Amino acid sequence: MWLQEYESLCAHRQQIADFLARHLNADTRIIFTGAGTSAYIGDILEAGAASTPFRGARAIPTTDLVTNPELWLSPEQDTLLISFARSGESPESLASIRLADEICGKRLTHIFITCNAEGQLARMAPSYPDCLLLLLPPETDDKSLAMSSSFSTMLLTGLLLADFDNILRHHAHVERLMTDTIASMALSLEPIREIAGRNFKRAIFLGSGPLKGVAEESRLKLQELTDGEVMCCFDSFLGFRHGPKAVIKKDALLVYLIADDPEVRRYEEDLIRQIDANNRVTAVVSVSSRPFVLKGIKNDLNVVLNGGASRHGILSCVPYVFTAQLLGYFKSLTMGLDPDSPSVSGNISRVVEGVRIYPRPKSPADHTPDTL
Repeated sequence: MWLQEYESLCAHRQQIADFLARHLNADTRIIFTGAGTSAYIGDILEAGAASTPFRGARAIPTTDLVTNPELWLSPEQDTLLISFARSGESPESLASIRLADEICGKRLTHIFITCNAEGQLARMAPSYPDCLLLLLPPETDDKSLAMSSSFSTMLLTGLLLADFDNILRHHAHVERLMTDTIASMALSLEPIREIAGRNFKRAIFLGSGPLKGVAEESRLKLQELTDGEVMCCFDSFLGFRHGPKAVIKKDALLVYLIADDPEVRRYEEDLIRQIDANNRVTAVVSVSSRPFVLKGIKNDLNVVLNGGASRHGILSCVPYVFTAQLLGYFKSLTMGLDPDSPSVSGNISRVVEGVRIYPRPKSPADHTPDTL
């Protein structure tokens, strides 16, 4: 799917380049938005695209835009709203677009990145005079509750879009990313299955820079796929020391997403040594672009991504998520759940339900609800 999406972007290269040339200038505010997993794509891009023309872009979830649109949107500034959505049916995603149009008016332009050609988001694109719709391959429209292929392929799309001037140069990066990830998954499949079979009740995911956003998504995957029976959290390596470290207990799984940059990694290694000296946990997993070893430190599994930032360029953060996806999948099976529909409680669904959208009041008395 990654290579197929890359080829699709190249096939529409002139159209995309022309759109970006028309709507990107030094004063354009770029906002990445989405709900849940789709919002976490923006969190990764905010850091991962910092060296591209998208530098300074903000990740603002649709769930924040809907409740407090005036905090993030202004009629005084040109704004490019980049919306990520698997189904294109989430009430907040549709409402945030409507609110942005209402507040920003003609100073707003849209990019819709979605996996579902039949979703409301994709179907509303032609009604805009100048909207860029990027439809991912239909196979990425995951039918299961938890997003997997949709997440990684939309993330890849966002990274390629941010560095679109160099899209043709990324061909080798995408091909290597694909082959390296396939090889890494094959090697780590059974070890991840064994780790998932251990009796942990909580999991902690840590990452720095764009990998903090991957840790955020990783936390959700394992928690979703176990119907909340495994409680999960995430943080940056340095941020974890400031209180959240209290969550480490004997029944914990620790997952370290290791940076490729040695300047960043030295901070990560300091925390790993401190945790190892002070705590005993059920299992420790590290995920790294090249073999990661700290002498004398507990590390039950090192998932090596068969490459590094120098091989995959800006795309290097994409494969880090598959470890959590597989941990969630195997843990779900271990618990007797259906990984496609793990929510026995019914608390969560593939497309969020029960959200009531209220119009912005034109007067204090105007409080009529509008339900999507």
